[in-house]
Amino acid sequence: MTSIDEQFVRETAAEYGVPGPVAQELTARSRPCVYLVPHGQLPHSQQEDVRPAARTGGLPSLPEGMDWPEGKEPLVLSVDCGALPHGVLDIELPADGHLLLFTEIEYPPESSVVLHVPAGTPTTERAATYASDGEPMRVKVYEPQTLYPLAGLTLDEDRRQSPATRAFLEGGGKDAALDAFEEAVLDAASGGARPGVCVQLGGFSRSWDVAPDEGDLVLLAQLAGQAIDYDVYTMNLIVGTREDIAARRYADLQYEQQC
Repeated sequence: MTSIDEQFVRETAAEYGVPGPVAQELTARSRPCVYLVPHGQLPHSQQEDVRPAARTGGLPSLPEGMDWPEGKEPLVLSVDCGALPHGVLDIELPADGHLLLFTEIEYPPESSVVLHVPAGTPTTERAATYASDGEPMRVKVYEPQTLYPLAGLTLDEDRRQSPATRAFLEGGGKDAALDAFEEAVLDAASGGARPGVCVQLGGFSRSWDVAPDEGDLVLLAQLAGQAIDYDVYTMNLIVGTREDIAARRYADLQYEQQC
């Protein structure tokens, strides 16, 4: 688990009357993540000297000869990989450079693209306008917002089907006690409280429907529509295999939008 030691988990489990084996199952079915949030959503203890790690919206800075992806989807997220907390995620992202995520968050996307621009690559900011069959067109551009990294913890949606947890609940254990225990652990992992509407890298998804990170697929990024545009109520998820993510085979990623 990230940012939480085993003694804390044991003490918290005892406080809420949760048996040790149940606490161990929770630890086994957790995955670390990095939340990307506005500065004001960081815990006070982490607000000083923190380095920005991402930006929503805005215009993309791309290498010479590279234009907007063919589908002209909006740029929704730029991640400064070198500014992410080191050694937190259990998926392999580039150590430096920028990841650029282009997708449609208001309607199911027809095409979506993740690009990696290596550190040191000369880039130029691209305009939002282009021509199509001689007609002037404009790409959707969201208002840019600077985001900061916050390490956190996520839990498998099926965790309560684990043997010890199921036995605890079937034997009279209270859902409320288990809820309170999990909330305390997850909040502590994020320095005091988890963010609500946000962008998330890695970890388990907090999907609104059937979770797409199943089997060999793991979450690369989860983008709440409201984290990019306050009036957009969608959940946008990008998943792929660990191998494809590590090898930067981003063309093989899968995209899903839930409403």
